[in-house]
Amino acid sequence: MNEDGADTPQREGRAAWEIMLPDESATEDLGRFLAEFLMPGDLVALSGGLGGGKSTLARALIRELADDPALDVPSPTFTLIQPYEAKGGRQIVHADLYRLRSPDELVELGFDEMAETAITLVEWPERLGYREGPILSIDLSLRAEYGDGARFARIDGSGGMAARLKRARALRILLDRSGWDEAARIAMQGDASSRAYERLVKPDGTSAVLMISPARADGPPVRNGKPYSAIVKLAESVHAFVGVDRGLRALGFSAPRIFGEDLNEGLLIIEDLGSEPVVDANGPRPERYAEAVRLLAKLHATELPGVLPVADGIDHVLPPYDLEALLFETELLPDWYCPAIRGASLTGPARSEFVALWAEALRGVEPERPTWTLRDYHSPNLIWLPQREGLERIGVIDFQDAVLGHPAYDLASLLQDARVDATAEFELRLLGLYVRERRAREPDFDMQGFARAYAVLAAQRATKILGIFARLDRRDGKPGYLAHLPRIEGYLSRNLAHPALTRLRLWHEEHLPDLVPKPVSEAGAEEP
Repeated sequence: MNEDGADTPQREGRAAWEIMLPDESATEDLGRFLAEFLMPGDLVALSGGLGGGKSTLARALIRELADDPALDVPSPTFTLIQPYEAKGGRQIVHADLYRLRSPDELVELGFDEMAETAITLVEWPERLGYREGPILSIDLSLRAEYGDGARFARIDGSGGMAARLKRARALRILLDRSGWDEAARIAMQGDASSRAYERLVKPDGTSAVLMISPARADGPPVRNGKPYSAIVKLAESVHAFVGVDRGLRALGFSAPRIFGEDLNEGLLIIEDLGSEPVVDANGPRPERYAEAVRLLAKLHATELPGVLPVADGIDHVLPPYDLEALLFETELLPDWYCPAIRGASLTGPARSEFVALWAEALRGVEPERPTWTLRDYHSPNLIWLPQREGLERIGVIDFQDAVLGHPAYDLASLLQDARVDATAEFELRLLGLYVRERRAREPDFDMQGFARAYAVLAAQRATKILGIFARLDRRDGKPGYLAHLPRIEGYLSRNLAHPALTRLRLWHEEHLPDLVPKPVSEAGAEEP
């Protein structure tokens, strides 16, 4: 299918797309293209006269969804409905309503129940009646004046389908323009965000990563008229990733190279850094963690700009990781973790005291010289690159939410990884390495002030993550994160032992006593 030259201008506010299909193979190409972005619950309405190519398009689309180019796909003219199984366990329903005598027939056949969780293709959809949900409408007509088998297709979308169609077209153009049009697309496991990733693999084995990160719409206001993402300074578009990526690469760090981009649609083709981790089955690999610590020390000792170029005339301004953001994140613990995990409902005064104590602690760790805080600098986002040398052996990904903050935050993120068991002795050893590296570059480095900030920000991060993981379970239906809670609870208990957090520790002992155990002497045991 050729993306160039055949399109007519898109109507304002619509995804209408008109394209000439010169032969049957072009119609089949269109079907394969459309299959790329269809999801369960979608309805594909195929209209057009007899011989217009509806069955040809449907056959190609179903074969692509089923990953079976030889699949027998007969027209369901007489059976009305024909189900198929697509790859990944998805279901497909192909319906031909030309012979439909009454909508009651569809009820008898269980059409609505089947279509609810399937990708549904309907020929003669005008006999289906009004439907809600995502609908991809395709009208096909013969154009004999352009040659035997030539067809004209008009494609439109509604119910959220228009944006998907627009993005799919932009992606196809990007892949063609960047030389990745023949690459196989393999879904990759994502993270807790709304972004999606695919590995692109060319026939010669060369690979890259496709990042699909459409601009995020503002959520409802949650405080002072601002949405959650604005308060905690989450990136709203892919521009942030591009700016930070280019900033890190300019400093000599191994962030992914960008091979192709469509900033408006939130599409990037980036370097595949591989998947060799900095951990193994026994936990952190010491030599690899040491390099990750040295990378942070170098980054934090460097004078860094707060504005990063993205494209011609476009800059990304790193937002400050300010008191409002840090404090709001701590409130995730009373709002989600306490009721969902501990079954504890805090009184108004107890919650107010919690917030006040955190505000007091955080005001004491404001950085004199803010640095780039990548925020998710931990094992899932660090890749070991043994073929490179020095600090370039640490590949860094997932930094689009970077802010200007305290250097201690990312070090705590690394050494108190929510997914990795690390002993207090190991953490202390690498803290010492960081301090030595910073002092080598900055002889007046304030070790005591850094240690205090490290304890406070490590506790803040643990507090936030306990709330986020509880929310992922209860609100988003992702219970897998709960397995990490005991580890994070241990980190929080460790951090609250610091004198800077004494009052917060006392608050936990009163309101969440199971979370932070009392000292041995207070628990009634004999002292040595």
